[in-house]
Amino acid sequence: MMFDSTMFINGLLVVAILWFVYKQLVPVKGVKDITTSELKTQLNQKDKQFIDVRTPNEYKRNHLKEFKNIPLYELKQRANELSKDQEVVLICQSGMRSRKASQSLKKLGFTHITNVKGGMSAW
Repeated sequence: MMFDSTMFINGLLVVAILWFVYKQLVPVKGVKDITTSELKTQLNQKDKQFIDVRTPNEYKRNHLKEFKNIPLYELKQRANELSKDQEVVLICQSGMRSRKASQSLKKLGFTHITNVKGGMSAW
């Protein structure tokens, strides 16, 4: 049987796509996911830091007043504005950017992180 490089490359492509989808859907270890219904019960809690990681324009158009805007692309540089001792609740438009933000904060040593599933779209 001859080695078929096209089939091999196609197989690698399928594996890469499946890995990407897996990484997007599997919860980040050590990060709690909550629904928007659960979020509603937590918005008045002063011991939490509510961060919206959408762009400033998205934030201006529609946001929850309890959330401070720190865009995802600025989060690493501005992480010092957040306390590692308090829970950080993250939201974006769909839940994908806040998921990436969760991963970034984990790498920076934050331990109390919550991601809002579905983001503002689910609100």
